[in-house]
Amino acid sequence: MWCSATSATRSRSRLRLAAAAVCSLVLLTGCAAGATSNPDTVYADAVGPTVIGTDTSAESRVVAAMYGELLTGAGQKVRMATTSYASPSATAKAVVAGRIGLAPAYESTLLRTFPGGDTLPGNVSTTLSMALPMGITALPPAAADRGVVLAVTRATAQAHDLHSLADLPKAGSRLTLGGAASKDPDAPTPSSLKKAYGVTLTTAGTSATADVLALRSTDPSLTEDKLVVLTDPEAVIPPEHVFPLIQAPYAGLAARKALARVNSALTTDQLAALASSVDAGESPAKAARTWLRSKGLLS
Repeated sequence: MWCSATSATRSRSRLRLAAAAVCSLVLLTGCAAGATSNPDTVYADAVGPTVIGTDTSAESRVVAAMYGELLTGAGQKVRMATTSYASPSATAKAVVAGRIGLAPAYESTLLRTFPGGDTLPGNVSTTLSMALPMGITALPPAAADRGVVLAVTRATAQAHDLHSLADLPKAGSRLTLGGAASKDPDAPTPSSLKKAYGVTLTTAGTSATADVLALRSTDPSLTEDKLVVLTDPEAVIPPEHVFPLIQAPYAGLAARKALARVNSALTTDQLAALASSVDAGESPAKAARTWLRSKGLLS
């Protein structure tokens, strides 16, 4: 009996020593990683705040601020990344790489960044889920769409009774296409418009002389110049609804519910107004907080 007890005691001692060695190795590894890694890096098994990143645009910064306010209000710990990324594509790559845990993303931009899935017309969420790597989640989008739109002056719209891209042939065959977003990857080409709507457009020498302007839907000139946005019944222009791109460990039920609160309230017009305020100098956090409270989404 004494021998058995002694043997058992020795076995327990060896187990304790082995466990201590493993813990020491883990701690040392963690310290080494911390000494060389980016401070915004997020690990899949990390217990800590959700790091929220943005690109440099006013739209991204104010939507990211909304996400932060909503998650904080739901009792979640958050921290804004210390630097902004150059583009929505770079921001999405940062989420996938683990440098940040959450960021505003846009449908078509994301599909160009991670072209891993076949495009399914009318089913963008499924397409995104196929394109994204495991562990990265595209949460449901808001109503706001920062995609390209085609617009004309009010005088041109009234002169030719223009409401839709399908109406453009009524305006004649010498229309020109230009605008700030005319070189954007999502902007329709004259050939794609010819195929879908039978209209012949030529590229304008300058945006100022263009009859039809390609602009982002949040471009302040749409409101300032009282332009008329033409509808796109054939869906030639792809959608760019904003949505939360998030690492799975941070996409718990509480976080999902909090982020979803903004979806129906945040329209394209609302996003454009918020972006304009931020461009004018208002801080994204203040703009987001004021807007969320006005909608009853934040106490």
